[in-house]
Amino acid sequence: MIDARGLVKCYGDKVAVDDLTFEVKPGIVTGFLGPNGSGKSTTMRMIIGLDAPTKGSVTVNGRAYADHPAPLHEVGALLEARAVHTGRSARNHLMVLAATTGIPKRRVDDLIDLVGLTDVASKRVGGFSLGMGQRLGIASALLGDPATLILDEPVNGLDPEGILWIRNLLRSLAHEGRTIFVSSHLMSEMALTADHLIVIGRGRLIADVSVADFTRQASSDLVNVRTPEAERLRALLVGNTVHVTATSPGRLEVIGLTSDEIGDIAQANSIAIHELVPHQASLEEAFMELTRDSVEYHTTVRASA
Repeated sequence: MIDARGLVKCYGDKVAVDDLTFEVKPGIVTGFLGPNGSGKSTTMRMIIGLDAPTKGSVTVNGRAYADHPAPLHEVGALLEARAVHTGRSARNHLMVLAATTGIPKRRVDDLIDLVGLTDVASKRVGGFSLGMGQRLGIASALLGDPATLILDEPVNGLDPEGILWIRNLLRSLAHEGRTIFVSSHLMSEMALTADHLIVIGRGRLIADVSVADFTRQASSDLVNVRTPEAERLRALLVGNTVHVTATSPGRLEVIGLTSDEIGDIAQANSIAIHELVPHQASLEEAFMELTRDSVEYHTTVRASA
């Protein structure tokens, strides 16, 4: 488990992380989300001791990272896949890491096979693509068979097969009871991978909630309706507090009534309903809505001449 308490990190006058408290529990995949500049990378660096908190504390499995006698066996981390000696082969890179804590050679060979680098294991890392570098970084994080895994943008540069592979791997490791803490800007992938979310903006905690609850909070009361009698149903539904919009032939958007209420009115008037779906916000929509005021860098769309 990762336990952060009152974390603060300042760089001069800039507060990168501001009184951040959260827990990352074992047995589930916890997603770590936030706009660029929100403090995600700084927080991850503090967890594994690369940055010292200005205030507060963070422990992994009950101890500060530096206090673990064999940290590779406790925590596996991927923060920067390119932080590798480019002149070494993939196998030699892993062998050097393994030698620091007595990890056997067969573990290196097993991981090379697991991450799909068998055919390039003897090639220099400097010639690797971004995706191959990510796979090597994941192998490095898994080397000590750790109980806790911390990954910063692990799907960056991976092809669709690789993204599916890392998704299944993370969920499998979580099911084994490990603590999985992963950041990503790919909201569609995070929606398929994570069970729980920690969302920060400008260094402060915005949400600590399940994925289902996070999207539910951002969902509107809009209901999509498909019926062969759209005009008649529209006339029955519309009122002072109910707004109905015809989006296309046979389709309505209704605001102000629940799907149950719409269904009851349709049934009472013998109107067939072919589709009745409350709007459910996507993770991307929910994230954009919740972090709108926490975005540090806003883009501007330039009008064409």
